[in-house]
Amino acid sequence: MNPDHNTPVSPILPGAWLGMVGGGQLGRMFCFAAQAMGYRVAVLDPDPNSPAGSVADRHLRAPYDDEAALTELARLCAAVSTEFENVPAQSLDALAKTTFVSPAGRCVAIAQDRIAEKRFIAAAGVPVAPHVVIESSQALAALTDDALAAVLPGILKTARLGYDGKGQVRVTNADEVREAHASLGGVPCVLEKRLPLKFEVSALIARGANGATAVYPLAQNTHRNGVLSHTIVPAPDASPALVQQAQQAALQIAAKLGYVGVLCVEFFVLEDGTMVANEMAPRPHNSGHYTVDACATSQFEQQVRAMTAMPLGDTRQHSPAVMLNILGDVWFPCGAGESKAQKGAAPVTPPWNEVAAMPAARLHLYGKEDARPGRKMGHVNFTAPTLDEARAAARDCARLLHIITG
Repeated sequence: MNPDHNTPVSPILPGAWLGMVGGGQLGRMFCFAAQAMGYRVAVLDPDPNSPAGSVADRHLRAPYDDEAALTELARLCAAVSTEFENVPAQSLDALAKTTFVSPAGRCVAIAQDRIAEKRFIAAAGVPVAPHVVIESSQALAALTDDALAAVLPGILKTARLGYDGKGQVRVTNADEVREAHASLGGVPCVLEKRLPLKFEVSALIARGANGATAVYPLAQNTHRNGVLSHTIVPAPDASPALVQQAQQAALQIAAKLGYVGVLCVEFFVLEDGTMVANEMAPRPHNSGHYTVDACATSQFEQQVRAMTAMPLGDTRQHSPAVMLNILGDVWFPCGAGESKAQKGAAPVTPPWNEVAAMPAARLHLYGKEDARPGRKMGHVNFTAPTLDEARAAARDCARLLHIITG
């Protein structure tokens, strides 16, 4: 190890142990990629049935801040990564004392806090949406109606622990802002102006410890109820100039962070053609799942390469692709959704055999035992000679599984 920069002085070769903090589906797919390359993986996650823990070579069943488990993970592993940004940054800092951690705890800490994140992105020279920071109830009381009106109508977002639409309330006037802030417990928040959105894109990049970078094609995303519904790649509505702008912005952010690993930055493209950054994810991303079946190097293999100081992989997309998210609602068909689940109706196994019969489809399920409405259970990647064919296959599958994608 290089004690001054916490970076490997030489590549960590297959046969070594790699660590993953977090046992969800992103960790599971990381395990598959690392094991395919010849590495062994230890996962730290308290859930005995975690998706990643069930396929790892070793599962440390302990909280993310458990000192003994962190010590063991650092002892065993030549490098450690994370699969979600809400892992305690202090745990990553503790690991970094004796092993290489990618991304660093300071990078994750910025992504954990919307206030710090917006400030950092803006400081990197990338535009963000107009917003007001509300640190506390007292701070909100000090804001005038006129100050709030400048970013209304808007969305009040908790600064921490918000994801997939959680911790967000739409507001149209100052009174609603105050009511929403109280309903969120008076925690630090960002009030962000609602902008005339045309579409959403995400830029997925990787950066090595030596500063080398790799850039994936720009993805276009559609959300439903705050959760990603489907991703189309390459982004059909993005001009070449917009693609370059988004990719360059992501690279700027990564460089300013001194980032090592896979980074995804989500952007809003507005009706007037301008673009603002929404948020960043210091890890592989749901919108990058298509890379497993459509690119020379998947985002998960790229994560392995970056954390081991191996050369970054080719990001060439060999097939147009659509990624369709599979939520737990699919187990409660005919549009019954949450109401049927809440009434105690038994889940019904979806017709996976019919999905598998589709030539363009590649099914990825995450090994989660309990299907619940809104819970991410898997995804289907569709690849085809043309983007139109991939999109048609995705629409057919969505109809089969009663998924509303609009």
